[in-house]
Amino acid sequence: MTLKIFGIARSRAFRNIWLSEELGLAYEVIDIAPSDAHKDERLRALNPNARVPAIDDDGVVIWELIAINLYLAGKHRGELSADDAAEYGRILQWSFWGVTECESFALEALRHRMLWPEERRVEAKAIEALVALERPFAILNSELEAREYLAADRFTVADLNVASILGWAKAAGMDLEPYPNLKAWLSRCTSRPAARKAASMMR
Repeated sequence: MTLKIFGIARSRAFRNIWLSEELGLAYEVIDIAPSDAHKDERLRALNPNARVPAIDDDGVVIWELIAINLYLAGKHRGELSADDAAEYGRILQWSFWGVTECESFALEALRHRMLWPEERRVEAKAIEALVALERPFAILNSELEAREYLAADRFTVADLNVASILGWAKAAGMDLEPYPNLKAWLSRCTSRPAARKAASMMR
C-alpha cells in the first residue's frame, strides 16, 4: 500500500514529504490544512489530538512530526538513518534540539511576517522571535565549524528535521550572514533534489 501523509506541504507535514522523497517512497498526501484539522473526521480517527501531520503506513498509524520521520528513516534504513548507536543518539539529539530550541521562535516569526493576515501581524513579535534565535543559531554555527552535517559524515534525517525548521526563520527574514557555517549547511540541505521537489509542492 501507498504511505498516506495527512497534511499539506505548507505545514509541518513538509518534513514528512521531504523525507519520503529522499527515501524514494510511494506516498499520497491527504490534503488537510492545519486550520481544518480539528473538524476532519479522517484525521481524528488517526490522531486524537486532531493535528497534522499524521501517517497511515499500511495500517501503522504514527502522529507527531519527529516521531514520523524517525520511524520512516528507521524502517527504510539507508544513509539517512543511523549506522550505530552513537549516530542514533546524535540524530535524536539534534532532531529534538531543533524542536525545543528553534521551532516555536521560527514559527512565531513566520506567522508575523508571512502566514497571518496583515491585521494580525505584529512586527515587534517577529523581531523578538528572531532575536531569540540568535543563541541557538550561534551554537549550531559553532558545531558546524568542524563538520558538514549534524549527526554523521553525511546528510541524515537529523539534518532534514533541523534544516526544515531553520528554513522558516530564513523565510521570515533571519540574517544568516553572521552564521557562515550554518548558512552553508542549510544551503547543502535545501538544495537537495528531494528538498526542491517537496518545496515545489508548496506552490
